[in-house]
Amino acid sequence: MSNIRILVLTSSTGGGHDARAEAFAEWCFQLYRHDVDVRIEQMLEKSSVVNRAGVNLYNRIQRAAPWAHKVFYTVVEMLSILNSSDVTFGRRYYLDVIREYRPHLIFSVHDCLNRGYFQLAVAELGKDKVRCATYCGEFSGGWGYSRNWIEPTVDLYVSRTPTARDYAVKKGMPREKTLVRENLMLPRQHLEVIPGPARAEFRERRLGLRPDLFTVFLATGSNGANNHLELLPALVRHADRCQAVVICGRNKETYNELIHWRASHPEFNCYLEAFSDIVHLLMQASDVIVTRGGTTTCAKAQYFRCPIIFNAFDGIMPQEQLTWKFFRNGAACEKIENAADFAAIIDRWLGDPASYAQARERFLTIRSNEDPTRLIDELVGLANSVAGVPVHRHRFPPVAGD
Repeated sequence: MSNIRILVLTSSTGGGHDARAEAFAEWCFQLYRHDVDVRIEQMLEKSSVVNRAGVNLYNRIQRAAPWAHKVFYTVVEMLSILNSSDVTFGRRYYLDVIREYRPHLIFSVHDCLNRGYFQLAVAELGKDKVRCATYCGEFSGGWGYSRNWIEPTVDLYVSRTPTARDYAVKKGMPREKTLVRENLMLPRQHLEVIPGPARAEFRERRLGLRPDLFTVFLATGSNGANNHLELLPALVRHADRCQAVVICGRNKETYNELIHWRASHPEFNCYLEAFSDIVHLLMQASDVIVTRGGTTTCAKAQYFRCPIIFNAFDGIMPQEQLTWKFFRNGAACEKIENAADFAAIIDRWLGDPASYAQARERFLTIRSNEDPTRLIDELVGLANSVAGVPVHRHRFPPVAGD
């Protein structure tokens, strides 16, 4: 049976790139079932020892020394020279994949998988046999917006915000090839919405928390970079008025420490989880989230109306600066560089609830409610401009008979 074949290029530097790749694949199945075949490749890790070492170093820096990422980021920018028209590291593996799979669309969701990769695929498969597209998840432009994102030969360049799109155009992306599409989350996350009146019940029955207390979500990415133990004392001081939702990602050491911490503080209500697959529900149950500037977490917080306090302990990584700048300029979100900064915000909000209400209202002004299927249809359509096969588009949410 003929179908559309889409190759998604990603890498596990943080969790956001993989999350977008997985969301795209799931959307394609929900909307097009077996008419669209999606293959996800961890291209950096699988193609080269050098690339794999770089990914591992990135993740170690993110966990332990965000300040050092400025040097690492500068080195990675050199890939824009090495891969100006071809793939330097991992070329053989990539060629094997595209020769075997022969995709109609190569869809990159990672900055280091654009330049060179698109040109090599077109040279191998033919410009009338393959299309190329990029989804850039950055919120704004400037220092931290990698030049590796910009490959002018791409057929479609998707930005998360108009601000980021304008910066891409400034750096050489033809405007006519660009789109702005804000959300790329799993389909089920769009369906699993907690109605306002049910939020208190969810806190109580699902999380074991008080339904009426101010709830602070101490979050982390999949790598588990966090400062939870430094932040929790500021909340314990207000144990009669606030409580916490805490996740640890894949950081078992922190999780084990917090298990003991929670047992030692029976006066404080705390829901604790290691790696969580219900972050979208935890955000809806919370009044504020404390997180680093990861694009996926912050985009979900924006969508689910959960104001953000930005964790800037040990500095902000260059890519995180783009996220922080967008939310600072658009919603006056606050950042914390130490535990005292966090305590000052919590003291102010709990002492003057109107100040929190104002912060939340500002946050809601930058939210939109875009149709999540629009981007999927556009990308599948781009692939089908080459494949030319009949496809059946199912409805979402699915109904009987689809």
